Amino acid sequence: MPSDQFFYDDDNADGRNGGLVAKESAGDNAAPLSISEISNLLKRTVEDRFGFVRLRGELSGVKRAASGHLYCALKDDKALIDGVMWKGGAQRLAFRPEDGIEVIATGKLTTYPGRSKYQIVIESMEIAGEGALLALLEKLRLRLAAEGLFAPERKRALPFLPQVIGVVTSPTGAVIRDILHRLADRFPSQVLVWPVLVQGEGAAKQIANAVRGFSDIQPGGPVPRPDLVIVARGGGSIEDLWSFNEEIVVRAVAESTIPVISAVGHETDTTLCDYAADRRAPTPTAAAEMAVPVRSEIANQIDEMALRMRRSALRPVTLGRERLEARVQRLPKPDAILAAKAQKLDELSERLRRGLRDEAAAKREALHRVAGKLSLPLLRHRVQSCAKDLDRAGLTPRLLTQRLAHARQGFAPSDRVLPQLDPRLPLQRGYAMVKSAAGTALTSREAAQREGNLVIEFRDGELAVVAGEGAAPTAPPTPPAPSPPPRKAAPRPAPVTPRQDDLFGS
Repeated sequence: MPSDQFFYDDDNADGRNGGLVAKESAGDNAAPLSISEISNLLKRTVEDRFGFVRLRGELSGVKRAASGHLYCALKDDKALIDGVMWKGGAQRLAFRPEDGIEVIATGKLTTYPGRSKYQIVIESMEIAGEGALLALLEKLRLRLAAEGLFAPERKRALPFLPQVIGVVTSPTGAVIRDILHRLADRFPSQVLVWPVLVQGEGAAKQIANAVRGFSDIQPGGPVPRPDLVIVARGGGSIEDLWSFNEEIVVRAVAESTIPVISAVGHETDTTLCDYAADRRAPTPTAAAEMAVPVRSEIANQIDEMALRMRRSALRPVTLGRERLEARVQRLPKPDAILAAKAQKLDELSERLRRGLRDEAAAKREALHRVAGKLSLPLLRHRVQSCAKDLDRAGLTPRLLTQRLAHARQGFAPSDRVLPQLDPRLPLQRGYAMVKSAAGTALTSREAAQREGNLVIEFRDGELAVVAGEGAAPTAPPTPPAPSPPPRKAAPRPAPVTPRQDDLFGS
């Protein structure tokens, strides 16, 4: 290839016409810019022109970096712009940014040279209207409800009469004064106030810390532990009450170990704190009414119960008295009961007097009949006759003595033979008696072998032995049977005395 083909015409080759080598033309003051220079120029131009803008759009791709910066994108149905919010501004947000929330972002536009794109540096972010705020609230409510924070079974019963009540509210507002005044009217109680911000930046964190702080108080410590906690705030717009919709507050109320009453706003206001609390009160004053009963009503109930108790105690007595009176009225009179018996007694007394009188007369008449027989000559004659009969009977002491001597001579042979029949008399002459363990006398060798255990009685005692060779006794000796007592002579029959006649002739 010819070498001259590589040369261009200097007249036709300049920078504007796309020559091979860039050359500066005479009078040309447009020096070429570097990429960084043009990027910086664009950055300054955009920031100067759009130093303050307010954009309305839907959040998309929200993410929070480990450094604390917030990255997102704002979009509508036709365009999209990236956004960044530095750590300081992100921490001051009053809500939690999430995808799908329509917001109004305030900041300035700038460029990002590293990617040749523009973005908005967001300084503040607000929810775009009440509708968007309610949508965010409903989304958060559904998410927390799915976790079970609003379940009815988590609700606890309020104490009937709390001794200490904890109140989480602003110390300078009218809410605390209304609560204290209502408690003083119904039932004076000890109140612990935990002062917090109820709206604005940092309010949600203070409210959550106060609720958890009451739960962390230990019983018996220097600060009394509340029996009930009231979270209260006056009425306001949804923006004013938003701190009580924050997730940190809702979780703190749900995790409280002390029953909680939520009294946020007026009756028409509803926050997520109301769902998590054990009881919702329409107003702070109503919360105080829920917390304690009316002391006068309790006193009246006590008096009524005491009266009913006294009536119940006296009712059996009253009924018993009425029944006793009814029975007494049905009983007959004492005079009527005793009248018949008294009449019978009088009749028997009269019969007794008549019987005694008649008996005495009969005995007196019988005495008169026998009085003639009781004369002195007759008695003397009767005595003499009996004396003669006695003499004829011959009952003299000498006759009785002879009769006894004759009977004694008849027993003399028996008295001499009886000692010789004693079975233990031969023992005195060196003999021994063999007996069984039961004390029965053994008279043969065969009988002794059948027993096994034997007792040999000597003159001076007994000895237990065993039949056989070298055996030892197995039972203690049985004491000797007592000797039979000596026989006594039969008593002689008494002499028959002739019957004496009755002096009175009977």
